[in-house]
Amino acid sequence: MILLNPQKHSRYYPDERSREIMLKTIEFFENKGKRQLKADDRERVWNADFVEFQKQNQAFYHLLTPPGYGDADCRWDTWRNCEFNEILAFYGLCYWYTWQVSILGLGPIWQSANEGLKRRAAQLLKEGEVFAFGLSERAHGADIYSTEMRLTPQPDGTYRADGEKYYIGNGNKAPMVSTFGKLDGTGDYVFFTADYRHRNYDLIQNVCTQTQNYVANFALHDYPVTDADILSQGQAAWDAALNTVNIGKYNLGWASIGICTHAFYEAIRHAAYRRLYGMAVTDFPHVQHMFTEAYARLVAMKLFALRAADYLRSASADDRRYLLYNPVVKMKVTTQGEEVVNLLWDVIAAKGFEKDMVFEMAARDIRALPKLEGTVHVNIALIVKFMSNYFFNPAEYPEVPQRTEAVNDDFLFHQGPAKGLGKIQFHDYHTVFNAYTLPNVDVFKEQVAVFKELLARATPTEAQQKDTDFLLALGEAFTLVVYAQLILENARLYCVDDDTVDQIFDFMVRDLSKFALQLYGKLSSTPAQMDYCLNLIRKPAVDEARYQRVWSQVHALKDEYEMNP
Repeated sequence: MILLNPQKHSRYYPDERSREIMLKTIEFFENKGKRQLKADDRERVWNADFVEFQKQNQAFYHLLTPPGYGDADCRWDTWRNCEFNEILAFYGLCYWYTWQVSILGLGPIWQSANEGLKRRAAQLLKEGEVFAFGLSERAHGADIYSTEMRLTPQPDGTYRADGEKYYIGNGNKAPMVSTFGKLDGTGDYVFFTADYRHRNYDLIQNVCTQTQNYVANFALHDYPVTDADILSQGQAAWDAALNTVNIGKYNLGWASIGICTHAFYEAIRHAAYRRLYGMAVTDFPHVQHMFTEAYARLVAMKLFALRAADYLRSASADDRRYLLYNPVVKMKVTTQGEEVVNLLWDVIAAKGFEKDMVFEMAARDIRALPKLEGTVHVNIALIVKFMSNYFFNPAEYPEVPQRTEAVNDDFLFHQGPAKGLGKIQFHDYHTVFNAYTLPNVDVFKEQVAVFKELLARATPTEAQQKDTDFLLALGEAFTLVVYAQLILENARLYCVDDDTVDQIFDFMVRDLSKFALQLYGKLSSTPAQMDYCLNLIRKPAVDEARYQRVWSQVHALKDEYEMNP
């Protein structure tokens, strides 16, 4: 089964240490139990128990330390990090968040040429510490052009740092906060490290007090910095900021997958054993449809995110396709997570508010992920940069296999300059689409052909290309094509049955029709574009027997998992 089930976790791992980390992490949460998990959430307790657990088991150390800086089992392996992402989020976003912002904090460190700071980071990881990424500011968010943090040179060759950072996870506990700023006088970008324990580090507040997370607003006042504290300067600092985003923000999709999976188990178990009007809730046809669609969307989320990881691990200076697939994970997988929770919530209704349900946490936290580390419109603005080459200028690449092997992902920290997006080419999407002849895949292929023709013959005008509202609708449609391609690639690799694949494309056909209607209604859409949009609207192929077979798979999950109380 492709969905995570912590109580039947028998997944393949290429080495014993990876298996040990995952199983011990599951054991920690199951032993903690649902009542304590929920009590900590209600009381907004910072997850010190989890941080202590990972310290004792050196989990972050083995998962986040590249070779040469730690023990033999240490490596940065995206495949197993995805597993850890999913497990943490399954039990609560706060646990995932501590891990996620540590990844972001480590990004500029492992990309640095400062060996002393890299050795220090490895030692701190071994000691169980967490890390932070000091990029965002209150006035500018993550607009790094406008950062106000300043490093002022002193007569003795040292520096003094002054400025505030805002929305910095782990800013309350990180002995190395990778802090982004500018050199006073030259305006050159710079990354340096700060320590939350220093007297010139002012921890002002936790800006998000409705959850267990500590999301810091901190200030540096005349904070002393030497060359030994500087990670990178100039172009290297700029590249480190953007490349860290490429490495770390991909994890957002995995948080959504973990949250949705636990919510799904809770919802279907509740519905299957609740009786209304002499029937189980799951006997109602509309409930069956909502569960089947939630399941199809969740399986699709995971198939795409897993396949995107293969391209991330296979990346090189000559193959940067991951720079399209990663923002699709950030944008599409996270927004699909909201769709899944909405469908489940419509079934369980008021039960989703109850204090003893993990679903209550899911309903709150699933909203955060499309909005963390860059909003949907930011990611779509990036995605549409690849649209022309994707449709009209394909290239030949060796086939990317499933990447589960126990190796370090070296390229992630040697990505080079963060530019040249318009030159990136992609393999021909027709190959994987044409390998399938399923009814709804065939309908979707017809829609894609119409969309491509729209781009070629009713090409967005220069004004439309500057109209963010228009581009958002266009970008949603393009994103769905990319989403479909990698889902199909991975369905074969994971032996997903044809019924489930065709059920996935049932909602894909409807979603592309929805985006076409949105594009049709935009103020600036032309008559020619509107005609193409109408031609994009299709009804999925109806197959009641296929639907019932998928529903039976979904209903069978009612007894699959319940968290230890």
